[in-house]
Amino acid sequence: MLPGWAGACTIRDMSTPETWPCVIVGGGAAGLSAALVLGRARRRILVVDAGEQSNLPAHGIGGLLGHDGRPPAELYAMGRDEIAAYDTVVLRDGRVTGAERDEDDAFVLTLEDGDRVHTERILLATGMHYRVPELPGAAELWGTAVFHCPYCHGWEARDGRLAVLGGVAAAHRALLLRGWSDDVVVLTDGPAEMGDEDRDALERAGIPVDERPLAGLRGGDGVLHAVRFADGTELARDGILAFAPLEPRDGLAADLGLELTDRGTVDVDAFAQTTVAGVWAAGDVGALAPQVAAAVAQGSFAAAAINDALVAAEHGVPPMMPRRDEWSPAA
Repeated sequence: MLPGWAGACTIRDMSTPETWPCVIVGGGAAGLSAALVLGRARRRILVVDAGEQSNLPAHGIGGLLGHDGRPPAELYAMGRDEIAAYDTVVLRDGRVTGAERDEDDAFVLTLEDGDRVHTERILLATGMHYRVPELPGAAELWGTAVFHCPYCHGWEARDGRLAVLGGVAAAHRALLLRGWSDDVVVLTDGPAEMGDEDRDALERAGIPVDERPLAGLRGGDGVLHAVRFADGTELARDGILAFAPLEPRDGLAADLGLELTDRGTVDVDAFAQTTVAGVWAAGDVGALAPQVAAAVAQGSFAAAAINDALVAAEHGVPPMMPRRDEWSPAA
């Protein structure tokens, strides 16, 4: 359970239908947003949440209208409180460990405690795992002084002594970060694989490139003091923008036979539909931009699409929302 969630809502003791119209896997920004929309649509749904939202270490959520700077755990507790007002929605703490088709072409989800849940539709909102750079001290400062999104953390880091860890599009990320501070340096941890065009752009912007091998970060309690180099010297820094690739938290996408993008996220269309009929994905697991605001919006879109699909199936009419041209077979 997330910090601060004790007593945040009442889990209702409802008799579980034989087959749920929809199960939402994950209770972060996307999952709770979708649950709210479906609850207001009077759909009986189940939300299963393991409480492992990736932004929990952050001091606050940056750029979310109405909640700018609010601690993530507090936002999720508020979301659970709001959903508790809808008696059609059941919230269950737990982890989904497996997914498969059943004999009726619906789905069966296996929970960590051994329970098996049947559902007609699935919304994956499990989030993704961020692969924090393997630099000593980075994991301890992740989400505070070491961050992956300047739009989420740039304001708090403004006018500080900042650095960009080399990696994918390091020059572009440094130029982006330059909007928040005049003191930005690119750290490549060895010879930089950077073209002349990028080097020229950085030089024009007054951003130096330091190619010395790194030894780690010095800091504590969410505060960065300096970057340590292998030669024993240090560079005083207040914040680090680091490239952190996304990785799936579990094997559910593979279990369901979902196609992935080259970024490792689930391939979805504008309405969060995956390449497998009956399965949607929202939030970091299916997003181009891993941000809370985007997750809230995508969860809402997904819920509307799921409800539209349920209405179409119930009444034997085509869905109003466009569907993907082709579905790949489920696993």
